[in-house]
Amino acid sequence: MLTHGNRSITQKVAIWLGVSGILGSLVLFAGDMLFYYNGEQTDLLANMANASSERIIASGICALIAAWLYTLASGQIYYGFQPEKAWVRWVVFLTFGMIMIAYGVVHSGYVAIATSAKNAVEMGVAPAELTGLAIAANQALRKIVYVPFGVFTIVFIPSVWMKRTHYPRWMIFFSPIVPFLLEGVIVGHLEGKIRVIIGGGYLNLILLLFFVSSTAALCGSRTYQKEA
Repeated sequence: MLTHGNRSITQKVAIWLGVSGILGSLVLFAGDMLFYYNGEQTDLLANMANASSERIIASGICALIAAWLYTLASGQIYYGFQPEKAWVRWVVFLTFGMIMIAYGVVHSGYVAIATSAKNAVEMGVAPAELTGLAIAANQALRKIVYVPFGVFTIVFIPSVWMKRTHYPRWMIFFSPIVPFLLEGVIVGHLEGKIRVIIGGGYLNLILLLFFVSSTAALCGSRTYQKEA
């Protein structure tokens, strides 16, 4: 246990918190696939419209479970930034926590989109005719999340680059902003099932990559070796 200042998270605990983030990403990725995956069909909205009621409900439950796991995993970021100034540490921790909570909220919003699309098919109309409001509400939520996401990125990258954290500099390449900006390039070159799998679950795959990298970085640090 770290005893100086208000630092109370050990590196071993931080690594287990990273495992929570990895589990959260896998759970919500599964939730994505419950919405989107439908064999050879690549139209995501059409796939949601044809998803069973059980799959839609299960996907909503995944959002709740993943939100718990993701929010718990925010503690790993707090530990990673413990060498930094207190205000920097708290800004990164709180904004990252806000993003993690938003993942569950935004995903749960897709339940309304999927339900509307399913109702449209049952009524014999195109899914797009009934999903407009649900999609607009979901997009509004996303735009709000861009604020803490931007603040997190602006603070995270310089601190890691200047070696004021427990993270090595290479963690910058696994910061969520990097794969986020590359989504169009990566998904745009995919086709068929793999496009649905990667494109449909892309945002959670970003966090899977981040938490795996973050946990690996902390496992390999000297501080962890001393605590072990």
